[in-house]
Amino acid sequence: MRTLILALCAGIVVSGCNNLGKGTAIGAGGGAILGAVAGKIIGGKNSTAIGAAVGTAVGAGVGAAIGHHMDKVKKQAEAVANAQVQTVQDANGFDAVKLTFDSGILFASGKADLTASSKSALNQCATLLKNNTDCDIAIYGHTDNTGFKGKTAEQSADLNMNLSRQRAQSVQNYLLAQGVQAKQLKTVDGQGQTNPVASNDTKAGQAQNRRVEIYMYASENMIQNADAGNLN
Repeated sequence: MRTLILALCAGIVVSGCNNLGKGTAIGAGGGAILGAVAGKIIGGKNSTAIGAAVGTAVGAGVGAAIGHHMDKVKKQAEAVANAQVQTVQDANGFDAVKLTFDSGILFASGKADLTASSKSALNQCATLLKNNTDCDIAIYGHTDNTGFKGKTAEQSADLNMNLSRQRAQSVQNYLLAQGVQAKQLKTVDGQGQTNPVASNDTKAGQAQNRRVEIYMYASENMIQNADAGNLN
């Protein structure tokens, strides 16, 4: 399957390479559909696959329009306290915005209940999401690989997975309570210790791995507006 998808991707790149622009990893003629499929298969089981399902082919300028729009969203996101903000790509190859919160800011060690001090940052995040209702949202919790006393490595990994999911759900529940639309929240899940961003061999690395990520990416409605030339 990987070989087939890669071959199809190569064909589209060859036929549509002149259509690529900022934020565009796909061209016209059905590339968006393939982009959604290939992004998830090639990414592997530990990838954070985000992206609205694109049911029809879109024009070559869609990625550029979404990239320009997401630049504005990123600038707004940079005002959220205690959030690291990055531009990433979704499964369609479109620009998306990723906010990362150190879980130490949001949660006590080993807990999934939000701390009082975390709510200021999440209040700002909720305002950001409410101001950008054309963005779909994904929330992922992550942990380091620290084991639990009296548990095997496998049991600890399972407990870390559960903890990461509970933390993602706590963030979701708080955002909903602040008025974020439920229809925006497409994915709320945990990845436990399976997707580290730093080495777990140091305390500093473990601290980076204990985090909650919030992704803002193009909804189907945003993609349609971009294709129609109506996205500002």
